[in-house]
Amino acid sequence: MLAIAQQAQAARAFVTGRLAAWAVRVDEAFESRLDEHFEKLFTCFTEVYGDRSDCLEQLAALLAMAARSAAARPDDLKALDLQREQDREWYLSNRMLGGVCYVDRFAGDLEGVRARIPYFRELGLTYLHLMPLFRTPEGDSDGGYAVSSYREVDPALGTTEQLRDLATDLRAAGICLVVDFIFNHTSDEHEWARKAVAGEHGYADFYRIYPDRTIPDLFEQTTREVFPDDHPGSFVQLPDGRWIWSTFYHFQWDLNYANPEVFTAMAGEMLFLANTGVDVLRMDAVAFIWKRLGTSCENLPEAHVLIRAFNAVLRIAAPAVLFKSEAIVHPDQVVEYIDVDECQLSYNPLQMALTWEALATRDVRLLSQALERRHAIAPGTAWVNYVRSHDDIGWTFADEDAAELGIDGYGHRRFLNAFYVNRFPGSFARGVPFQENPRTGDARVSGTTASLAGVEAGDPRGPQRVLLAHSLALSTGGVPLLYLGDEVGQLNDYGYLTTPEHAGDSRWVHRPPYPAERYAERGDPDTDAGTVYRGLKRMIAVRRETPELAGGALVTFQTHDPHVLGYQRPGPDGTVLVLVNVSEERRTVPSEAFAALPGSARELLTDIETPLWADLELEPLQFLWLHC
Repeated sequence: MLAIAQQAQAARAFVTGRLAAWAVRVDEAFESRLDEHFEKLFTCFTEVYGDRSDCLEQLAALLAMAARSAAARPDDLKALDLQREQDREWYLSNRMLGGVCYVDRFAGDLEGVRARIPYFRELGLTYLHLMPLFRTPEGDSDGGYAVSSYREVDPALGTTEQLRDLATDLRAAGICLVVDFIFNHTSDEHEWARKAVAGEHGYADFYRIYPDRTIPDLFEQTTREVFPDDHPGSFVQLPDGRWIWSTFYHFQWDLNYANPEVFTAMAGEMLFLANTGVDVLRMDAVAFIWKRLGTSCENLPEAHVLIRAFNAVLRIAAPAVLFKSEAIVHPDQVVEYIDVDECQLSYNPLQMALTWEALATRDVRLLSQALERRHAIAPGTAWVNYVRSHDDIGWTFADEDAAELGIDGYGHRRFLNAFYVNRFPGSFARGVPFQENPRTGDARVSGTTASLAGVEAGDPRGPQRVLLAHSLALSTGGVPLLYLGDEVGQLNDYGYLTTPEHAGDSRWVHRPPYPAERYAERGDPDTDAGTVYRGLKRMIAVRRETPELAGGALVTFQTHDPHVLGYQRPGPDGTVLVLVNVSEERRTVPSEAFAALPGSARELLTDIETPLWADLELEPLQFLWLHC
């Protein structure tokens, strides 16, 4: 440790000299943050790039860019930096509530989003994730995840200045702005990509380009095909015969992070977004950013080091901004990205998938096991809990966890896929398969919450399933996230099949346009929309007034019934006991389960005193939030 500290001190002196030589002005706040975080950045940067003779020059160039960005940061954002440095766990509040939407489909454009701020406040949002809104190629763009410019908003949605104004207005309304930071790859139309293909000086090494199949063939011995329907392997061929790394769609080219100039360039784009007023950056495809021959090129140690280096740059130049990881991988690997020095927030794909698993099986054992073993994460971090996202649903539970319960993982996934696309007798779900492979049986599932929960099928219990699923996201801790429109029970949109650029991607079935009729019905309790909206609003209001639901502390609770989930949320002034019946039958929790609790509890959602000295009966699909 002493050797590292001494090396960092020498490197700091070198960097300070370079900044002075380049006439880069550094204010007191930047200097103070550099003092605090330089060693972290130095350690990460040299771990990846330390074998290069120009490593310290590259580090100095990175910090010169960061200093200029910090100097250009608007005064209101500098004030926010100071505020959040004093309250570093602001995002752990029980008042946090997220919403996510596509700008064009939900509101038309950025001005349309601004016009909906009063509705966001009505709902109680404090966090708004706008799906990718930057310039992309015409036609295929992977829903905005093929970025042609990180500094230009898609002209159909507005301008960067309008995004900056929207961020200001959201902040005034108490709402954080969240956007995607697609940093594993760019569009093939990005300026960097065009220059790299042309061999322009300074850009030729921005991507992994090979003259023939020799190296690609070696890599593909151990990498997997992510989108086999689009192209085989991990590479696509350029018109001149060369091959370029493309993990996802053929028009998304992976950046080469072995080149430190790529890191600095992307850090510059990150800080540009921070200075636009973005509060949280969703780190897309975090598992894929480092490549090494002979490996799967997923979840390698360097991926974590690079994210920590990006995080350190933010702590120095824009400390109000957080990272949220998106890693749909084995549960053991998901948690590896969660740390205050890496990603402070993370999607919780396991809880999402097992919520649907429990509803299909009417059995809570896998979900209860996950809450007991995999819910706890590093101090100062939070799960982002969601019922469904813009993406498909994959069954991400660990086979070894299922095996302990006598469940065959492969067969269980086949069952869940069949159930949720209505190929299983008695299914209430109306999902659509995504990337189905008849040869292997692999598939994922698309569908809105209401359509998957039975509302589209006309099941009268469908709205209650929607509420039950959201009750888990709202009460297990962290930041609950709603896909906007689901709070009024929007249904699948099969119109995507008539749009050529969407027809081959079933995920568009659950990305419907703004459901105006459903929103108009949200005040009518006799409609599905009104039932869902009123129930969600009640849960949101109760959560905001219940300090035990802040943070992420959770203790499992044995109900002695595989159909009833139980867990406790302890707090300084009491505990909230949550009970959830996932079956369509009445279930009874025996009185002995409550032996260690007081004789009665107040049910928060109904404000009814509930005795715990006797057996407790739950109605079909009922959930209780009991304050003990």
